[in-house]
Amino acid sequence: MSEPYEEQNTAEKGARQHSKSTLDDAEGVERESLQSPEEIRSIRTARQSQDLKRTASNVLTKVASRLTTHSIVNPPPPPDGGITAWTQVAMGWLVIFTTWGWVNSYGAFQSYYTISLGLPASTISWIGAVQNFLTFCIGAVSGRALDAGYFLPALIVGSFIQLLGIFFMSLSTTYWQLMLTQGIMTGIGGGIFFTPSMGLIGTYWSSKRALAIGITTTGNSAGGMIYPVLVQQLLPKIGFAWTARVLGFLNLGLLSIVFVFMRPRLPPRKSGPIIDMSAFREPVYAFFVAGLFFVIWAVYFTFYYLSSYGIDVAGMPFTTAITLTVIVNGAGLPARVIPPFFADRFGQLNTLIPVLLVLTTVSFSWIAVHDAAGIYVYTVFYGIWSAAFQCLIPSTVASITPNMNMFGTRLGMAFSTLSFAALTGPSIGGALQSAMNGSYLGAQLWAAIATTITLGLITTSRMLKARGKLRSKC
Repeated sequence: MSEPYEEQNTAEKGARQHSKSTLDDAEGVERESLQSPEEIRSIRTARQSQDLKRTASNVLTKVASRLTTHSIVNPPPPPDGGITAWTQVAMGWLVIFTTWGWVNSYGAFQSYYTISLGLPASTISWIGAVQNFLTFCIGAVSGRALDAGYFLPALIVGSFIQLLGIFFMSLSTTYWQLMLTQGIMTGIGGGIFFTPSMGLIGTYWSSKRALAIGITTTGNSAGGMIYPVLVQQLLPKIGFAWTARVLGFLNLGLLSIVFVFMRPRLPPRKSGPIIDMSAFREPVYAFFVAGLFFVIWAVYFTFYYLSSYGIDVAGMPFTTAITLTVIVNGAGLPARVIPPFFADRFGQLNTLIPVLLVLTTVSFSWIAVHDAAGIYVYTVFYGIWSAAFQCLIPSTVASITPNMNMFGTRLGMAFSTLSFAALTGPSIGGALQSAMNGSYLGAQLWAAIATTITLGLITTSRMLKARGKLRSKC
């Protein structure tokens, strides 16, 4: 009895639903019959548009979900080699050449400005110090631009400002004009695209990261040699204005190549702070960055004042003293490749500590140098070991950064901290020299002691990372 009864209920429900559907259709037809043909077409078009939006929304949701899952959460591992990765290294080399090669060649301009403007060396050094400060400091913001997916805009804007500064520098005839163009404009421009470029290279490498970045930083030494030689050769022949323009056109050509070939690998990280303050609560990172501050004090004082020291102490002529800037940069070329090879094998911090130990010893030896031969020898050794230290900075920051999507931000933070050392170092050294009636002894001791402090701080960072273990790769 139950089965016929259920079948009867099912039939009745189906009949009611069919009747309701038929009634709705009839009502719809009746409503449409009361409307004009134009109104009917408008209603039907609206319904079709709404259905299309629902379909498109579903498709976009599925695509976005797939992109999020595969591109952002699980990006492919670094290629760690191959033509694409090495192309980025080559482009990074050009970036370093046009930024830090340009900055480190300021010693050649320092000697020329001191003579032509008739101002004290400590005053002239502020132009280079401001340029150095801004190139480092802007990294806090521009490093985040890489993580957020704005590498190319940063490259374009930064290149434009730097080139504008160089060409306006060619028109400058006073101290404050040079401060505005060479100091401020080229410093800001270089800082905007330097840090994102270094961060980008690190994302293409894993086991060979230190070597790749070390090769990239040889552009620093190459630029530090080529720019001073150009200044030395061109100034007497075509004058200051056209010398600056030649350097500007050189940078324009090189940065155009960078724009064509340099591309980021990782997907953007849209959210997150510009400055990751939590990094400074990590003792390993905090001690490392603090150590960098003190050695940058010493390094940029030494780079800026070597030529002046050759003129004042050893009696070198101006054209000969400029070669010291070329030598201190050129000596660092092999040192920017060999230490990274050991760093990849034994650890970044493990390699930095012996390098710093030798650099500290060389720094103290400057006190005993008083003639031209001694200055040449000191310049070679200081160029080697200061370059060996500097080339390991980006790869060491990468090694103590847990998430590579934060590498650009943390590298920019480190460079921004160093900017204050780069700003004040040459000026403090110059003030100490002036306070001692032209003697360099006080400034030499200060630079050597600052390097010693760095050795202690970075050794502490290494022990914290290794948790006291002596045989740990870190």
